[in-house]
Amino acid sequence: MEQQGNSRAGYAFGVGVYLVWGLVPIYFKLLDHVGAIEIVAHRIIWSVPFLLLLLALIGRIGHLRAAMLNGRLIGTLAVSAVLIAINWLVYIYAVTTEHIVAASLGYFLNPFVNIALGTLLLGERLRPAAKVAIFVAAVGVSILAVSALDTLWISLTLACSFGLYGYVRKVTEVGAIEGLAVETGILAPLFVIYLIWLAGNGGLDFARFGAPTVGLLLGAALVTSIPLMLFAAAARRLTLTTLGFIQYLAPSLAFIIGVVIYDEPLNWGQIVCFGLIWTAIAIFVADNYRAARKRRAVRTAPV
Repeated sequence: MEQQGNSRAGYAFGVGVYLVWGLVPIYFKLLDHVGAIEIVAHRIIWSVPFLLLLLALIGRIGHLRAAMLNGRLIGTLAVSAVLIAINWLVYIYAVTTEHIVAASLGYFLNPFVNIALGTLLLGERLRPAAKVAIFVAAVGVSILAVSALDTLWISLTLACSFGLYGYVRKVTEVGAIEGLAVETGILAPLFVIYLIWLAGNGGLDFARFGAPTVGLLLGAALVTSIPLMLFAAAARRLTLTTLGFIQYLAPSLAFIIGVVIYDEPLNWGQIVCFGLIWTAIAIFVADNYRAARKRRAVRTAPV
């Protein structure tokens, strides 16, 4: 794989965000008594004031204003906003209906979407060892897919929506915070209307279950915004192929959480897939380490 575009900061952002995302199912499982669409509505609506406050504190409101005056940029971010909204809706549905393992499969599949987009659209190249790693991982994911056909739509929707979102954000010239502020700002009015309609029909859960639920729904803004800002920063500093393999941290954690903590059923296909996925990751990491050592050796060799 071509390493141009990878940086230490990119690796730090990438590892950090995927560790956080791997633990997120625990948070949203606490809200399984609230409707999935309402949870997403609160994620988006409360993210807007949080992001505006953050931009004001770091002195970047002017950057946001400039972004909002760029018609082409707004159009691109509208596309990414729709993609991330679809991803959130399906993900929350999966977590709150005891399909965390299916959601983890979606994020096991997502790196292949990243790799396909990176090689086809961005000209990223794969070294032989990376191709072997992809093949091993593909075998594992295929086995898992066959063993979970009834929830495969969840997995495929999550994989494709987030893969395309990552591509759009990678090629969009906008800061991580400003971009997310525009995305949530585009989506927020639609979900405000939805919550008003829900309240009018007696279906709003926001205050029905007391202060803990209110606090969790408000806190969803932080759980939503901070990881996405880290992700956007990582996407700008890493190739999509590298980002794809780091991503396996999140579904692996989610997979373990679904099986160990929430006792979701585990079959032989899932066990085999888990082993093959981590074998592929080990191949990929070892190959990157060898390549990095060679580059350092070339830079430090006497002329």
